[in-house]
Amino acid sequence: MENTEVILVPHDRIGAIIGKAGASKRDIEKKTATELVIDSDEGEVEIIMKGDPVKYWKATRIVKAIGRGFSPEHALRLLNDDCLFELIELEEILGKNKSRMQAKKGRVIGAHGMAREEIERDTGANISVYGKTIGIIGKEEEIGKAKRAIEMLLGGVGHQSVFNSLRKEDHGNFEL
Repeated sequence: MENTEVILVPHDRIGAIIGKAGASKRDIEKKTATELVIDSDEGEVEIIMKGDPVKYWKATRIVKAIGRGFSPEHALRLLNDDCLFELIELEEILGKNKSRMQAKKGRVIGAHGMAREEIERDTGANISVYGKTIGIIGKEEEIGKAKRAIEMLLGGVGHQSVFNSLRKEDHGNFEL
């Protein structure tokens, strides 16, 4: 019996799952021993297990990550056993106020994406700010560092203070 899971994906992310001429879809299928059945109209991706259950589980994480704004290349890091995917639900932290959420997302992204890039560079994690979520892909310690930095920014701590804390943490002296 085949295991299947249907994952809802925003319509604007379906193209990223498919990729140019279907390349991303084929790559995911090949590397995870799964079949992806994509319904672009409904925004659904059905993942059908064709082999190893662990690879099937990883395929579900990869599709969810791409659906939350990650590039297929970054999402494929989840094939590594030591890489994890964590999703921060902004409504749980900030409430439903759209303007407040937009402002806080802007702090995490920074001018021209510089804050997000700095956190990625200092932690080794990949970060995607998309919709009402912030996704993080990386090793456990990378995710922990990135999440702390993101929470500091969401809490109003200045960018330079956050970046300095990341650098101190690299040297074993983490401070808030």
